[in-house]
Amino acid sequence: MPSNDLLHRFLFDDCDIRGEIVTLGDSYREVLSHNPQVPAIRRLLGEFLAAVGLLSSTLKFDGKIILQARGDGPVSTIMAECNHHNDLRGIVRINPNIELSDELASHGSLQKLLGNGILVITIEPQRSENFGGTLERHQGIVPMDAENLAGCLEHYFYQSEQLATRLWFAANNDIATGFLIQALPQQLITNEEDNQDKWETIITLADTIKAEELLELEHSTVLYRLFNEQPLRLYEPKALRFACSCSRERSANALLAIGNEEVESLLIEKGSIDIDCQFCNQHYHFAADEVRKLLGGNILH
Repeated sequence: MPSNDLLHRFLFDDCDIRGEIVTLGDSYREVLSHNPQVPAIRRLLGEFLAAVGLLSSTLKFDGKIILQARGDGPVSTIMAECNHHNDLRGIVRINPNIELSDELASHGSLQKLLGNGILVITIEPQRSENFGGTLERHQGIVPMDAENLAGCLEHYFYQSEQLATRLWFAANNDIATGFLIQALPQQLITNEEDNQDKWETIITLADTIKAEELLELEHSTVLYRLFNEQPLRLYEPKALRFACSCSRERSANALLAIGNEEVESLLIEKGSIDIDCQFCNQHYHFAADEVRKLLGGNILH
């Protein structure tokens, strides 16, 4: 059986190369339960979730990492995020004006499902008095000029971090997985040619990985099959889970942000206000009296 909702980091002891492997089970299925989509879109959402699981290890402070793609294809938006508590969530939005063919529904790739668009990676610090509010939101925009998510993210790492990186993803109806190999700044091997030879050796071995192995095997088994002749240090795993950050308080704050005039129009039209979370389908009902109290009584009765 595969590892379930776990991220393992590993390091090669004789060279400047690190890696990560993640498998999502329960958390992935929970996200799918809120996003009933065709197989190709489910798999793509799984790749996005696995990707933010991998990328979350780069968070050095309280906050979250968000991976979002927007395009003019059958899928208008797909987004996944993971925070420093290892909470995952994700969402898909379909373009109602474009019909999804049977071929795309079964085998559509990132590029074909999203069409022309961009991939945005956002690192968003949590507001905290400990940092005096000085940490800023960082955003990187990546053109979707690769056929798949792995290719787009490899381009991002090369352009923004100047680090050679390779990624592999696999997902089905139950499991989503991701696998990363990344070069580190040179320390152990200072000779450029030797360093390149070691990188090519590791990547050649990693490239033999099959989707079935990622989806069906424990992490330790996968790594042994690939690198049993390499000195590899495997760290303790990090557990991930599905969790949504929505709350009644946040929904109330959303009403405050809308403004009195629009809230008044909604109350006149419907008599109360209902807010549904897009990520977990949680429903929040606000009666008219509650809304008026929330906004300081500045709403017409």
